[in-house]
Amino acid sequence: MTPRADIQTPSLITPVLIAGCIVLMIGFAIRASFGVFQIPIATEFGWARSEFSLAIAIQNLAWGIGQPIFGALADRFGDRKAIVLGVICYAAGLVLSSFATTPGAHQLLEILVGFGIAGMGFGVILAVVGRAASDENRSMALGIATAAGSLGQVFGAPAAEWLLGFYSWQEVFLIFAACTGLALFALPMMRAPVASKTELQESLGHVLGRAVRDPSYSLIFIGFFSCGYQLAFVTAHFPALVTEMCGPIEPGTTLYSLGITTTSALGAISISLIGLANVAGTIYAGWLGKRYSRKKLLAGIYLGRTIAAALFIALPITPLSVILFSVAMGALWLATVPLTSGLVAHIYGLRYMGTLYGLVFFSHQLGSFLGVWLGGTLYDSTGSYVAVWWVGVGVGLLSAIVHLPINETPMGQRKVAAA
Repeated sequence: MTPRADIQTPSLITPVLIAGCIVLMIGFAIRASFGVFQIPIATEFGWARSEFSLAIAIQNLAWGIGQPIFGALADRFGDRKAIVLGVICYAAGLVLSSFATTPGAHQLLEILVGFGIAGMGFGVILAVVGRAASDENRSMALGIATAAGSLGQVFGAPAAEWLLGFYSWQEVFLIFAACTGLALFALPMMRAPVASKTELQESLGHVLGRAVRDPSYSLIFIGFFSCGYQLAFVTAHFPALVTEMCGPIEPGTTLYSLGITTTSALGAISISLIGLANVAGTIYAGWLGKRYSRKKLLAGIYLGRTIAAALFIALPITPLSVILFSVAMGALWLATVPLTSGLVAHIYGLRYMGTLYGLVFFSHQLGSFLGVWLGGTLYDSTGSYVAVWWVGVGVGLLSAIVHLPINETPMGQRKVAAA
């Protein structure tokens, strides 16, 4: 069979990849900043901390629900139209939230924000990037695009913190709403081939039905759940865990000389370290994805997370262990995304990748909702994060196991083999 690469540009860096990186960077930079607003909003209105936490959890769930919807819209009406709708939802959610004065209003409007993230998120953008890349470069291109989202996470929260030094949280929301519009300037570069001739002859219902009946698709769906659980829990609760459970930062140590003198400061820095390590880890995962079995790489990543998390909670928590865990977890943080999206594209084709990956990503966001919500609930009932941390260790091990039986053979080739 003649590879598709001979009719596509062999270049790794394409206008579509650059545009996709810009959209993901903007969308994820703003999304990563919401934790910064928790204290200003709670302080102004006298809300319990759990009120805005629930809003963030709802945002994650809405993102998961919206991802297959926007993926289907992109597959049916075009990628750029879906992205424009996502920008509109994102900006409208931020603008309306700036006028919200009750917890219920914030929680309701986070649904709109979550849908906006979905329209500017992985399901839509990675599908475009995947179709524009050659077979040889696809895995690496998906890794670079995912890493761009992580770069946004690195800079989003510090930018929000800096802006809050000059403006109210309502004004910062409005500034961020305007920033989402910058993604529209990247859209003219987002022109990718739709799919191969064979894929164009198949309907969405046919491809989706075939995928849902395939046990491998169910295993991918189940396996991605723990990724969302772990990432959302760590993002929302790890700084607090470090503040409460980490040993003191002693004067004279390297951290102290760098100005990190409290465990609360160390907790905030740990999230940035995770994001920085993730840039390298995600690109490396994309590079490995075109050379080795994606399902085995995914199993290895989840096993690595499981070991790192188990060692961290089982051993005394010190400033050094926090740094080591942050770097280790960061290297594996979003490394699952290019491999999972690449696996979906490889098995089920590129034509409806946005929809198929969007459904898998819904499982990820179910895990995200549970990680944020269960983290707070078990902490309130036990006074510690230890129990919920071990739950995360367990689901990570489950994901490592369920990826192993996945059949990586493309569906089209299976039919040929059966014949």
